[in-house]
Amino acid sequence: MLFTMLVMASCSSVDCPLNNTVSANFQLEGNVTKLTDVLTISTLLHNGNDSILLNQLQSAQKFSLPMSYGQDEDVLFFQTGTIKDTVWIAKENHPHFVSVDCGVNFFHTVTGIRYTRNALDSIVINQKEVTYDALPTHFYVYFKEYRY
Repeated sequence: MLFTMLVMASCSSVDCPLNNTVSANFQLEGNVTKLTDVLTISTLLHNGNDSILLNQLQSAQKFSLPMSYGQDEDVLFFQTGTIKDTVWIAKENHPHFVSVDCGVNFFHTVTGIRYTRNALDSIVINQKEVTYDALPTHFYVYFKEYRY
């Protein structure tokens, strides 16, 4: 009887992380640390359609974006006003399993980044590992000064 109660008690406790969202954090750096124009970011889905991730963010200094778990490279479109840049983030996807109750999430290791340079000056990888931890800044984004 005691054994049955212990087994039932051990099955009822779930240690799923409270923050189970895996997102990459971006921060503006350089001479332009706050955009005066709105920023819209969309992505290319695996079926060829696009989806808006961030819609007309104003006074952007920092933002977070989800990463795909089924693609080795994410394609993002940064649009400020009428200027559009494309960003390609190469990464490795690692399944992260805690328990059956929590499901599977994917952590990522960023392996490279490339981008067009219309409004963007550069993007620097600061932290390659993207996990549940919402604190680290993964990318520093530098916009061209003369645009703003």
